[in-house]
Amino acid sequence: MDLNEISVFIKVVQAGSFSKAAQQLNMPNSTVSSKVSSLEKRLGITLIQRTTRKLNITPAGEAYFKRCIQGIEEIQAAESEIAATQGEPQGLLRITAPGEFGTGVLPGLICDYTRKYPKVSVDILLTERRVDLLTENIDLAIRAGELKDSTLIAKKLGTVCFVAVASPKYLKSAGTPAHPKDLRDHQCLHFSQLADEWKFTNSKSTVSVKVNHRAMMNDLNMVKTLSLAGNGIAYLPAHVCYSDIQSNKLVRVLPGWHSTFTPIHFVYPAQKFVSPKLSAFIAMGTETIKKSFEGYLLDE
Repeated sequence: MDLNEISVFIKVVQAGSFSKAAQQLNMPNSTVSSKVSSLEKRLGITLIQRTTRKLNITPAGEAYFKRCIQGIEEIQAAESEIAATQGEPQGLLRITAPGEFGTGVLPGLICDYTRKYPKVSVDILLTERRVDLLTENIDLAIRAGELKDSTLIAKKLGTVCFVAVASPKYLKSAGTPAHPKDLRDHQCLHFSQLADEWKFTNSKSTVSVKVNHRAMMNDLNMVKTLSLAGNGIAYLPAHVCYSDIQSNKLVRVLPGWHSTFTPIHFVYPAQKFVSPKLSAFIAMGTETIKKSFEGYLLDE
């Protein structure tokens, strides 16, 4: 199919003559005639009967013209819709992130974003599993760790580390560990997505400790809730427990010890043109989350 031939045919029918169509298209008469003849040859049917005085559109040509006009209008409508989406952010933006972001910086960011861009609706998928962005039609992911998929674009937001925390109530009854190895004598709350051993590092050494799990779960927010209730020592990302430490609801255990730092990224599929809704969220989210993670760097 040659859309150029079809567009020339449409213009000839609309103009009522080859010469007028040639003028409107800024083409030689011979080129216009050749395009229509080529189209007729490909279709195997006469669309226009030429006479010296006027054009006669055959019944087949009339039917073909009507269907072509419908097709061109659909193409023009599609291009208009795309052009509209390249301006103001609009449409559905689908984001996936680990569960702990559901009570951290993400809710405030979503509120600010939808307030600024009211034509965008947001669908959030909070999960610990690695979501296939293309298969599940996800626009953007927030991911921790090193990235291996070279087909994705990554924008670093900051770094995060895990720290040991407990409620004042628990520490009053069970005592405070002075060294990571002391955790073996404590009740610990374990996030099941981590290895069985908790790894700590400081400026001098690195220690791995196999802790006694009082409870194990796959949700960091539940780990934090149980630690707030005095059920044991938790190993949490600093950004998850930062506000609770600042308000003295939780106490930083083993100050000076923490996990190695893990990078946090915005991740999205590689694409030639990034939609306004996605680029606007990346711009706003990068600034907001970077500032937040700077605040989560706990004093040693």
